Amino acid sequence: MINLLWAGMILAALAAGLWKLLFEHDLSVFTNLTTAIFQNAQNAVEISIGLAGILSFWLGILKLVEQAGLAEKISQKLTPLFRLLMKDIPENSPAISTVVLNMAANFLGLDNAATPMGLKAMEQLQQHNPKKDEASDAQILFMVINASSVTLIPITIFMYRAQMGATYPTEVFIPILLATSASTLTGFLMVAIKQKIDLTHPVLLKWCGGFLLLIAGITGGFYLLPLEQRTAVSAAAGNIFLMLLLGGIIWTAMAHKIKCYEAFIDGAKEGFAVAVRIMPYLIAMLVAVGVFRASGILDALVDGVKSFCHLANINGQFADALPTALMKPFSGSGARAMMIETMQNFGADSFAAFAASVVQGSTETTFYVLTVYFGAVNIVKTRYALKYALWSDFAGIMAAILVSYMFYNG
Repeated sequence: MINLLWAGMILAALAAGLWKLLFEHDLSVFTNLTTAIFQNAQNAVEISIGLAGILSFWLGILKLVEQAGLAEKISQKLTPLFRLLMKDIPENSPAISTVVLNMAANFLGLDNAATPMGLKAMEQLQQHNPKKDEASDAQILFMVINASSVTLIPITIFMYRAQMGATYPTEVFIPILLATSASTLTGFLMVAIKQKIDLTHPVLLKWCGGFLLLIAGITGGFYLLPLEQRTAVSAAAGNIFLMLLLGGIIWTAMAHKIKCYEAFIDGAKEGFAVAVRIMPYLIAMLVAVGVFRASGILDALVDGVKSFCHLANINGQFADALPTALMKPFSGSGARAMMIETMQNFGADSFAAFAASVVQGSTETTFYVLTVYFGAVNIVKTRYALKYALWSDFAGIMAAILVSYMFYNG
């Protein structure tokens, strides 16, 4: 899918360029396309190098989380919930704890840590699957929750916003939390009803009730704030939460007599390597997105949506964030490139960049998650997994647009 998407954007840009040259006599179109290639390739390298420091820091912190045993403690807390949700999985199966660790990594926005755990969890769930070529109920639930992906701390998005010069990189903290919650709740409820999961079970009521109360309290509290204060409070909340989290991790590591500095250095050493690894992907997608926009196709699509909104008397500011929304179900790197490209075109502090960041954090890359996770265990019959995951995406993107209007104060 990603291969066709990448090649399709470049070929579509070439076709649009030929049309403009032959029928509109636009002699500058191919100059614009060539400039977009070189400029975006350079931008991708600069962004990757700039990310190395931030990546190193968070990978160092993740190493402390691992050595302090915090991941295992989170697993122990959530295991009773997932035993209830995945009824066909034996109580002593290691799949449960691996699923929980994957969820914990997703909660923290640690994509690089979540994917390996997710693949391991899918392999362990496959051991209990009687039909090896068809997704089990537990695997579908796991995939849909992964595709909707509640993220408590969208570290990756904070990093890119900081790299692109946003005044308050963490101001999207609360909006992303609200949008991704809408996505996950939609997917979970649809699957739970389909699989006849007992939604009245005390354990489930405790977790879901607490989660809903938390989200309702956050939403209500921020809605009562004056508009000009919402962004500042969201940024402050994100910063406070991050610093308390860091302090808690370091304090726990010290209590376990871990050599924090040495452990941090061991984890941080991987940062530059990760930045180098993502560079080719970022170059590929930023170049493709750049020529796609330079050809005029992307702007034409956005302008079409804006025109429709104008005729329908709807605020159409969100249209500039649509490229990220449209790309998100197909490719995480593509959506990330769209988000970065939006920041470059409109400014990191613009409404378009704000909305694109919230959209980026609202859902996961459904087609990628489905392809990789099911493909890893040779499942070809995905049943209703894709349909429900896409409905989750739609709910998350709609919520992202709504909360962006609610919170943005440019």
